[in-house]
Amino acid sequence: MSLRAASPSGRGAPLYERVAENIAHLVETGTFRPGDRIPSVRQLSQQKRVSVTTVLQAYYLLEDQGLIEARPQSGYYVRTQLPSGLPEPEISSPEPDPSQVSIHELTMMVLRDAENPNLAQFGTAVPNPELVPTRKLNSIMASLARHNEPRSNQYVFPPGCEALRVQIAQRAVNAGCSLSPNDIVITSGCIEAIDLCLRAVCHRGDTVAIESPMYFGILQLMESLGVQALEIPTHPREGISLEALRFAVEHTPVKACLVVPNFNNPLGSCMPDEKKKELVELLARYDLPLIENDISGELYHSGKRPIVSKAYDRKGLVMLCSSFSKEIAPGYRVGWVAPGRLKPTVEWLKFTANIATATLPQLAIAGFLESGGYDHHLRHIRRVYARYVAQMSLAIMRHFPKETRITRPTGGFVLWVQLPEKVDSLVLYRQALKAGITLTPGYIFSATNQYRNFIRLNAAFWSAEAERAIERLGEIIKEIA
Repeated sequence: MSLRAASPSGRGAPLYERVAENIAHLVETGTFRPGDRIPSVRQLSQQKRVSVTTVLQAYYLLEDQGLIEARPQSGYYVRTQLPSGLPEPEISSPEPDPSQVSIHELTMMVLRDAENPNLAQFGTAVPNPELVPTRKLNSIMASLARHNEPRSNQYVFPPGCEALRVQIAQRAVNAGCSLSPNDIVITSGCIEAIDLCLRAVCHRGDTVAIESPMYFGILQLMESLGVQALEIPTHPREGISLEALRFAVEHTPVKACLVVPNFNNPLGSCMPDEKKKELVELLARYDLPLIENDISGELYHSGKRPIVSKAYDRKGLVMLCSSFSKEIAPGYRVGWVAPGRLKPTVEWLKFTANIATATLPQLAIAGFLESGGYDHHLRHIRRVYARYVAQMSLAIMRHFPKETRITRPTGGFVLWVQLPEKVDSLVLYRQALKAGITLTPGYIFSATNQYRNFIRLNAAFWSAEAERAIERLGEIIKEIA
């Protein structure tokens, strides 16, 4: 309910309610958008010629209505809320049988176009470089070089840099996990962590149960390893269907399950804690490994960090994977895995793959975490990405056909969009490219071409120019539909 509907209007209403209604109207009409700072208490008091107490009462009312939020020592801001004008996609319904993955040609086409600086980049799910702490990291790198850090040019064999593993173990407490530095293996990004886990538990021809839709990079790994994908129905907000997964493991020779419980790419879904616990217990009954990708777990938009499924692991079967690519340094390629009882196998596979992850980036990230600046950086980018996701959602609601459905993620920076049935996302991809816009067609998020009329959009680069590109994309979609 909007404040204007909830508040009485006219001269009979208390003065503070009329002040609040005026601010609510400015928000609803787009003068102040999600994440924008509204006038300070003193400033609005002077503008409206009312007392500071009246403005404070108005702002308290707006806070109670969920329209604004106070930030300590900063002021009042429009609360980031995803619009509810468009419905969500329904739970997915993939093919019930395991499938061989074969999407590499389409995937590589999308990745090549992502390198073109002349295109509006809504395709690959990369972070905004302006929100990466490059200057701080460069300073740490320079300091390591200046002091001739003897370790920086040497191999750090698996499990990797101890200082970094200590920092990762400390941060895991926030995710509900008790890890020691010795539980962790450093990898070259999260994708290598997942690759090592798959190789540790599977052979060519084996079947892995996965969420559907699933990030195409993981599908590419499965294709390269010759592993079959058994796609499980997945809800756009609550994640994988445990009922469908239970049926699958009871009737199919599944070797492992691979999920992204916190902010799935592309759905943005986040499994409730009780479902994570149930997921771990279900797989433990069948002694099946769970490969958990938590690469976006730190990018929650509000509240507190969601816990990981690994927090409920009692048998060492959960292999927790993550990296620093989404929030600190995608180019450093530093990730990690806590592989439970399969740690010796993962360590050996890491060594045989490439001996070790580059040392200097490990030391630099460890230094950044030790400096205490990481949490401040995270608080900033969470607010920004929440605002960008909300603003892109509003633009889609304004410019796309009314039949459009869109996810409402509570973390990360991607949106999964279901278009009218007549729209083929590959045709749209080619038409959008001619207009200078990239996107990711839904085809490559499934081994069985399930998502013909879906697209994934990256909101991390939101700007006035990006909004114009979304408007143009909406025009193209309407022409096709």
